[in-house]
Amino acid sequence: MSPILTHRLARPKTEGSMTETCLSPADAKAELARLTAPVSKQLRSAGMLASLSEVLWAAQAALVALALGGLVAPPASLSVPQAALGFVFVMLLRAGLDAAAQARANRAATTLVAAERARLLTEAARLDARATGLAPAQLASLAGEKLALLGPYVSRFTPAMTRSRIVPIVFLALVAPLSWVVAVIFLIAGPLIPVFMALIGMAAQQASERQMAHLGTLNGTLADRIAASADLRLLGAEDRAGRELSIVFHILRARTMKVLTVAFLSSTVLELFSALGVALVAVYVGFNLLGEITWGSWGTPLHPAGGIFLLMLAPNMFQPMRDLAAAWHDRASAFAVAGELKAAKAMLSEEGQIMGTGAAARALPPAVLSWAGLALRPGPGAAPIALPDGQVAPGEAVAISGPSGAGKSTLIAALAGLIRPDAGEIRWGETVLAEDSADAIRAGMGWLPQAPQFIAAPLSEAITLGRPGDLSAALKAAHAEEIIAALPEGLATPLGDIGGGVSGGEARRLMLARAHHAQAHLILADEPTADLDSETAQAVLAGLMALRAGGAALLIASHDPAVIAAMDRVITLGHDAEDRT
Repeated sequence: MSPILTHRLARPKTEGSMTETCLSPADAKAELARLTAPVSKQLRSAGMLASLSEVLWAAQAALVALALGGLVAPPASLSVPQAALGFVFVMLLRAGLDAAAQARANRAATTLVAAERARLLTEAARLDARATGLAPAQLASLAGEKLALLGPYVSRFTPAMTRSRIVPIVFLALVAPLSWVVAVIFLIAGPLIPVFMALIGMAAQQASERQMAHLGTLNGTLADRIAASADLRLLGAEDRAGRELSIVFHILRARTMKVLTVAFLSSTVLELFSALGVALVAVYVGFNLLGEITWGSWGTPLHPAGGIFLLMLAPNMFQPMRDLAAAWHDRASAFAVAGELKAAKAMLSEEGQIMGTGAAARALPPAVLSWAGLALRPGPGAAPIALPDGQVAPGEAVAISGPSGAGKSTLIAALAGLIRPDAGEIRWGETVLAEDSADAIRAGMGWLPQAPQFIAAPLSEAITLGRPGDLSAALKAAHAEEIIAALPEGLATPLGDIGGGVSGGEARRLMLARAHHAQAHLILADEPTADLDSETAQAVLAGLMALRAGGAALLIASHDPAVIAAMDRVITLGHDAEDRT
């Protein structure tokens, strides 16, 4: 990914929120079908293998029934050793089928979650600089623990659903020729289970949706409190922030317990009906073999082998539906995640996209960056602002000045391809900034945003971004050596996304070191000295001028008179827009 875009997912942002998104069962089912479509072939094969394994229990039951029935009512049609060998063979075959089915289901789950996570992060990384819809904490929660909940739905619930549709019908066909009473018991007890599961499932989905929404709220609140921990200590508000977090945690715990309560309730209902069904079969078979009941077996007495077969088959008749009930809360969680994922994608699609793909590219040679006829929207729904034409030559230092809202930050972002212009053209030499050239143009730029941003890695990696080069020289040029010396682990210290552990001025000097190390042809800086004391601001300005001395061009948006005075030219935005030397 381009160095300019490497840190965009970590940009601090509090605007926008993901509210509880309830899809109707039909819509949620359709959305899950769309999500699982790429792995549907794997899921079908996993479900069929699992169903075949379950059906083979009938063969094992028949072997046992024939052997034991022959002992009770000779002559035996199958000896015990023969039955034992056959039983072990079928058992090994079933174990192999189960392993193959589970492996395919797990692969499908891993593929689905990884693909959706990559797609979501790619779309979020390509949001333009004006995007306000999805905060980083919400994105992290959705891409992390929430999307992972699709895995159990794919690997457990989907194969269980396939088994519950196939196995009971096969077993019903096997028991009907032996006893119509047992078949009727299965027909009555079996359908009651899905009916009650559906009723419980509606409550489970609502509980899961509320839990998913509050989980995102918790992550956002926690991220905000961590980011503001230094300010909270200065204000003496740690206790109040702790109490607020405690309230949020208690609400999440209560909603999680509601989800678990519904999950346990569904399992209890299923166990009740399946236990009643098995008990009725056992009572009927027992009284029939004793001669107390002479009907229900098509006018002929029930043979001991047939009775044993029915008794062994009865529990497994309900087993697929028991497995389905155990995984029913996975379905409810997946429905909730599908609704939130759909809402997130809709929100991302409404935001603007950067130009290019955001991938790493080979930088173009140094050239004049020029723009003409630009019109840019500073925010969603705002009217386009017409900006004066301008250019920056290699080695030149240019300031962009003007009142707040004049479009300084918007122009800087647009020149990097992070905002699509409503009108006008941007060129790097003779190359027009467009979809196919944006990544290569960005690769030659260094980006110093107003809010420092780092990747979650040791500081050495956060500065070099994996590129070779002399790190010590970059630190020296940015006057950042003493910052590294003061850190507890030096260059191995992880700072976090927004530079926790260093001051704002120190974080900007570390970003300057990153620009020095990258040896960018053009540095785009947005208010690099804002909110800094004069000494720190002077150190940052010295680092910028060292970049220029190394051959880089500077284009800096700033209100700071010291920064503006150090530039060769000033482009003024606003009503008095002009380009003055």
